[in-house]
Amino acid sequence: MVRHVIAPAADLPPGERLVAEVAGRKVVIFNLDGEYFGLFNRCPHQGGDLCLGRTTGLVEAGAEPGQYNYSRRGEILRCPWHGWEFDIRTGKSRAEPGRIRAKTYDVDVKPGSELFDGPYQAETVPVSIEEDYIVVEA
Repeated sequence: MVRHVIAPAADLPPGERLVAEVAGRKVVIFNLDGEYFGLFNRCPHQGGDLCLGRTTGLVEAGAEPGQYNYSRRGEILRCPWHGWEFDIRTGKSRAEPGRIRAKTYDVDVKPGSELFDGPYQAETVPVSIEEDYIVVEA
C-alpha cells in the first residue's frame, strides 16, 4: 500500500473532519476522540458529498415502550442529500449494514521521523520533526 501524508494531526482536532485527495479520490478524514477514520466522499446511494453531512449519534429503543437510548455521539454520518446514515468507524449503512457501505480507508498517525527517511543520501543539516502527521493507506 502507498502512504499518503495528509496533514499534521494538530490540524484535525477531535470531533472535526477534513477532505483530502488520496490517489485521485476525495476522502473525508474524521477524528473521533483521537481515533482517525476515512470514508470515500461519495454516498453509495446517489453520490452525495459525505463531507457535507451532519454527524449524529445512535438512537436505539430502550427496554420499555417510549424509552430511547442515545449513544455513540458524533460517530454516525448522515448524507446531506437523502439522509442515509453511515457508521464512521466501519462505513456500514445504518439501514442495510450487511449490503450497503461507504468505502473506508485506513487512517493512522505516524511521527514525522518515520515518514521521511529514504534510501538517498545527501549533505545534511540538523532538522527535527516535532509533530505527528495524519497518514492514509490506499
